[in-house]
Amino acid sequence: MRGTFSLRYGLFTLVLAVFTYLYALDSRFAPKNGDEYPYMHIVRMTAEAGNWLPLQSEMEGLKNTKPPLIFWQAIASTGWASDWHLFQLRWPSVLYTGLTAFFLFLAVRRFSGKTQAGILAALVWLSFFATYRYGRPFLTDPPEVFWVNLPFLMMLYWGRSAYESKFLYPAIAGICIGLALLAKSFAYIVPASLALGVFYWHWRNWNIPQFLIKDFYKLVLVGALALSIFGLWFAFDPYPEAVWREFVLGENAGKFAARNTHYLADLLWGDDSIWMLLLTTVANAGLFTFVLLSTLLQCWKERRFLSGQEALLFCMIATFLVVFSLPSQRSGRYLLPVMPAFAALIALHWQRLPLWGFWIALLLQGVALGALAWLGFNLQTSQMISDAGVWSYQPWHWILMALSMLIVLIGLINKKQTKATALMGCFLTYCALSSSLSPLEGKLGQFSTQTVAQVEGKDVWIPCDYRAKDEEYRLLLPGAQLHGYLAKDAANVADLTQSYPLVAVHTPLGAKPSICESCQLIGQRMEMRARHTDQEIQEMLLGKVAEHLFVTESLIATPLSISLSSDMKDACR
Repeated sequence: MRGTFSLRYGLFTLVLAVFTYLYALDSRFAPKNGDEYPYMHIVRMTAEAGNWLPLQSEMEGLKNTKPPLIFWQAIASTGWASDWHLFQLRWPSVLYTGLTAFFLFLAVRRFSGKTQAGILAALVWLSFFATYRYGRPFLTDPPEVFWVNLPFLMMLYWGRSAYESKFLYPAIAGICIGLALLAKSFAYIVPASLALGVFYWHWRNWNIPQFLIKDFYKLVLVGALALSIFGLWFAFDPYPEAVWREFVLGENAGKFAARNTHYLADLLWGDDSIWMLLLTTVANAGLFTFVLLSTLLQCWKERRFLSGQEALLFCMIATFLVVFSLPSQRSGRYLLPVMPAFAALIALHWQRLPLWGFWIALLLQGVALGALAWLGFNLQTSQMISDAGVWSYQPWHWILMALSMLIVLIGLINKKQTKATALMGCFLTYCALSSSLSPLEGKLGQFSTQTVAQVEGKDVWIPCDYRAKDEEYRLLLPGAQLHGYLAKDAANVADLTQSYPLVAVHTPLGAKPSICESCQLIGQRMEMRARHTDQEIQEMLLGKVAEHLFVTESLIATPLSISLSSDMKDACR
């Protein structure tokens, strides 16, 4: 039960956190979710149409997949898709994440009376792997988490002024929740309104008549204002019936249908059970999962002495958990809005937390850093990669790896530094992860400028293993007209060169494809494979990393000439 966290540690870790979230923000290999590609596609198509609504897409059934706020944000940040880079698409997400951390800091500092607790809450939340994974890429989660949390953080900050406000606070809360609905889904009106109701009810000392008389109308106002903001989508979209059919019925109501056997069985067993929901929610903490578990145990031991604000944080968590256990599709990702509350609880109990959770965090960081160091050394000395190109790191990469391992080792040895180093180690591990793949962001993983210029304006067929995967290739081959074929066929060079006039194919690392005499190899790069068999994974663990982790991607021009037709199946769609 030891370990201080001084303001000096806090400021140093804050600088490290800011660097971590901005470093390699434009990387194609940043931890993310595959939804980023379809969202990018919708933004590009809508921007090319020249109107904010309706949303545009060439993907069947994936046009009104999410409300328009996230797409409007990207249209603005990319200048109507004229500045089409991952950094331009992603920086608003980092801004939302930073604002969430800032307001969490303000709220915790205000009601706890401790600046260190506020800083810790913000940093702990940023250290969660789910925050890093979903809080940087172009996804709906950053604005959703911010707008959902803001009313609760304001209530914790303002206290009595917020509870007694008859119009101003309910109006602000309604606008915030409405923007959350317009960014993610109208379904969030249920947990958000219920949680606000619990906050008001707690303020009235659990007196139902007092709550109904003095506060219930405020919830009605919040709900009406929030739904009115969400309803703007239907009001301004030229095809509201398509929004109703694709988003309301398909994207939301469909999540209540039985996924495997029947509803009750899915609730209690399987990958969509409530137990998996609990597990994945706690696992959102990533390297700090066991720190979170130790905090929950500590809170249970001290349950009679929890402050009112801590009780409210638990009420918010429980409300969201109950509501999102009702749909048959259950995922810890839906509980991302309650992770700031978990971070606040960790910060409030920081001094009294046992060390075992932090030791496990440090051990996990050590394992991850060791694996990344072994991987990097293996790749840098691989003869196969040297035949394909130069896999080399800047000197600062190995300095980063050594410094990270040293900090982890200090935390394991020095009990007084265990907690602080465990927190810093999370950010250092994320930096090491991004740095380990940095060679692929250079010439090794890019087509040459001559190749890009040669295919500009031409039809190119590329392998697709995910819908809208061609959006990634637009970053590699800007200006090309891209079409997709199934990624499982990428190694079948003979068939592909007999089917398409300009095609990207895969061969083993360092190997040149066997092509016809009239075919032309116009460019090559190294690409990382996404899916591996069990046997390949076993061989990679034994040292054959380059052979299975990477392939050579070649652009081949053939003498074929084919006419495009609307009935041709595009694997990226």
